[in-house]
Amino acid sequence: MMKGQLPQATTVFHTFVRLLHMPSKQPKVKYDAVIVGAGHNGLVCGAYLQKAGCNVCILERRHVVGGAAVTEEIIPGFKFSRASYVLSLLRPQIYKDLQLENHGLKVYERNPNLYTPLRPDFWKSNGPRSLTLGQDDSYNKEQIANFSHLDAEIYAEYEQHLMKIVKIVEPFLDTSPTDIGKIFSENMYIKKILHVLSTPELKIAGRQLLSSANDFPALWDFMTAPAGKILSRWFESEPLKATLATDSLIGSMVGPHTPGSGYVLIHHMLGQVNGKIGAWGYPRGGMGAVSESLASAAKSYGAEIFTSQAVEKILLDSSGEAIGIVTTEGREILGKIVLSNATPHITFLQLLPSGVLPSQYESAIRSTEYSSPVTKINVALSQLPEFISDPSTIGNKPMPFHRCTINLNCENVDVLTKAYEAATKGKISERPLIEMVIPSVLDDSLCPKGSHVCLLFTQYTPYHLANGQVWDNTTKERYAKLVFDNIEEYAPGFTKSVIGKEILSPPDIENEFGLTGGNIFHGALSPDQLLLGRPAPGGGGPSAPAAPFTPVPRLLLCGSGSHPGGGVMGAAGLIAARSAIRLLKKS
Repeated sequence: MMKGQLPQATTVFHTFVRLLHMPSKQPKVKYDAVIVGAGHNGLVCGAYLQKAGCNVCILERRHVVGGAAVTEEIIPGFKFSRASYVLSLLRPQIYKDLQLENHGLKVYERNPNLYTPLRPDFWKSNGPRSLTLGQDDSYNKEQIANFSHLDAEIYAEYEQHLMKIVKIVEPFLDTSPTDIGKIFSENMYIKKILHVLSTPELKIAGRQLLSSANDFPALWDFMTAPAGKILSRWFESEPLKATLATDSLIGSMVGPHTPGSGYVLIHHMLGQVNGKIGAWGYPRGGMGAVSESLASAAKSYGAEIFTSQAVEKILLDSSGEAIGIVTTEGREILGKIVLSNATPHITFLQLLPSGVLPSQYESAIRSTEYSSPVTKINVALSQLPEFISDPSTIGNKPMPFHRCTINLNCENVDVLTKAYEAATKGKISERPLIEMVIPSVLDDSLCPKGSHVCLLFTQYTPYHLANGQVWDNTTKERYAKLVFDNIEEYAPGFTKSVIGKEILSPPDIENEFGLTGGNIFHGALSPDQLLLGRPAPGGGGPSAPAAPFTPVPRLLLCGSGSHPGGGVMGAAGLIAARSAIRLLKKS
């Protein structure tokens, strides 16, 4: 077998895995709730519904649960988090309520968090060659001072500033837009007040908003301003600004100077690991371990989960209410309520009969922005990459920076801007943004001893390429070589250490995981596609009810295309479950 080629045994292995995941029994004819898709949100939703006493069926198109949060052995002996690759955003309440630790979930906390090596042509005599940021304020100050003493002094203040904004935003992650929309729809002020006081999540969010009134202008700034503009107000060091800017860009077809990109930066600060706010980690066994623990919890309450069961359409009765689904095999499964974990595009434009939606709502769904800049490259390595900016002193053993996200081509914001601008023209930049993580440094269950699993999250790669190019194998191999050549400038010998790889272009991500446009968030996290604008503007009217409700009675959204958006967060599933429970109780 040649290095870099996927072994033929992989096909046999995948067949074996599919056989293992085939359902041992068939779904019943009728349930209280039928959930389309066993992504992490669908599993969260199903677990809460079943825990509340509802009879739940979850149907998954693929042979494995998890949607984009999966672990798969693409190369024999190497287990990859094929799509999503780090954990932080999963809501603490979900950990607690579903007792995920008891269902096998263990998360390795990363420290340090970020590592940005510089290419040799950016080195200055006796100057810094890399930037590392972690959870220790003194260490961060020391690292940043190598580039700017002014930035070093103000960095802790910047983080405190972000935390104030995070405290305002976080309660709204668990708050239903339907409840928020009701504030505006009620005619009498007393009813508005009573609604807030009688809704626990809304009450908490309102209290936090009122107590942080002085910080609201800063929140508005992050919601509307470009990340590059915000960062330039605080800092002068280009490597620091570029490193921090990556959190505003990852997974989004936006540049550092795109208005509203500041929110995505906040979005990635909304999580925690082991109680540490803003920390990120690697689940033992890969991201699929998160989904498996959620599935285990759901099953422990009695939920039934079926893989290799693709849904072809959502059934409606003569009055237009959702009453179940039909699988591609022609099996009808009825439910008092249907919840979709698929993207809004798939849910409304592929699974429902045409002409069902109000015309304005359908137009809004069709105009939803799904552009994706992401190509994921999963790589099996024979050894750790050695960075010339920080040569190893301990051989092929992990250095601290190997634990964290390694940002390449982040010497300055201009590099990121040029990569984005190329993508807007359908081109691929010669210097893509590359996020490298090596989870096997902390998790020894992923691959043979001495070798490593390396995950490359790269952008900007447009879905539609210019000049008639398509994402065929030739294009993907050419792009992988470009990425590897870039890595070679930082870590010579990287390409020689490659045992095998998988390249997932935007169309591949769409086809494999059902993510419209290859967008990892089920739709852009732009200000117009958040809260009452997600998945469509309206916020409570009969033709455009607020999420998780839809214009189709008894059809709810429980995926990331609903509020509060993408990431392995689970909040959309939890909000949908609460709404569905109330709806079923009224039945």
